[in-house]
Amino acid sequence: MEQQNTYHFDVMRRAIDYIDGATQHPVALDDIAAHMNMSPAHFQRLFTQWVGISPKRYQQYLTLDHAKTLLRDRFTTLETAGEIGLSGTGRLHDMFIRWEAMSPGEFAKQGEGLTIYYGWFDSAFGPALSMGTDRGLCGLAFSAEFGPGIAIADLTARWPRATYVEKPDAIAAWTHAALGLSGDTALHMIGAPFQLQVWEALLRIPSGHVTTYSEIAQSIGRPKAVRAVGTAVGRNPVSLLIPCHRALRKSGALGGYHWGLPVKRALLAWESARVDGAA
Repeated sequence: MEQQNTYHFDVMRRAIDYIDGATQHPVALDDIAAHMNMSPAHFQRLFTQWVGISPKRYQQYLTLDHAKTLLRDRFTTLETAGEIGLSGTGRLHDMFIRWEAMSPGEFAKQGEGLTIYYGWFDSAFGPALSMGTDRGLCGLAFSAEFGPGIAIADLTARWPRATYVEKPDAIAAWTHAALGLSGDTALHMIGAPFQLQVWEALLRIPSGHVTTYSEIAQSIGRPKAVRAVGTAVGRNPVSLLIPCHRALRKSGALGGYHWGLPVKRALLAWESARVDGAA
């Protein structure tokens, strides 16, 4: 199933690139299928299996206008997000997250004395690099856009004094729960106090909804720190679980995404389709 999900993501990622380069929208199913060297029926079947809606409708979720629609219709005020059952220690999707953070003193040691296990796993959004300690996952990166070398270098540079051991079995249960968005998982967050505040705020954004960098700054009591919030969002080491992809600019622009904008757009589109499909 994991290999099938990765294949579906690769198909969709190439389709996104083609749609982005098209001069007219929406792009006809026959044209996309021909570009993908597939029959229209086969291509449509893959998309429907992945998100439960047709490629034609899915294109609506992949446009920049969709981000503006999300801001208009599914904007989340983080001060009240807890009222719908989401918080740093609550449910994200149908998964229970146990959150544990390092103390500022531990963070200052840059991982010294810490053993971090890592391994590669298939996911619906391409190959995923997972890292974790004995206390929980501390890193989750997608390598579809930039390659495995960049993902490894990025995460290991965050905690340069840690000891890294390739041992996927040690973190497999947490990782499978995370990538499957079901079951229980634990997070061992390693970051500066300000970063931890921002990452906790991200946890309060429901799936299929978005917020803005300025709203996050307001929610943590630092309304003038919008730029610093944007930097902290970009430094989030645990993709998907701490949903930095749900943070947008006030204009509705996607902003950046550490693991590539095509992945961010795929994540937002996939979540929107799931929410709409369940409605």
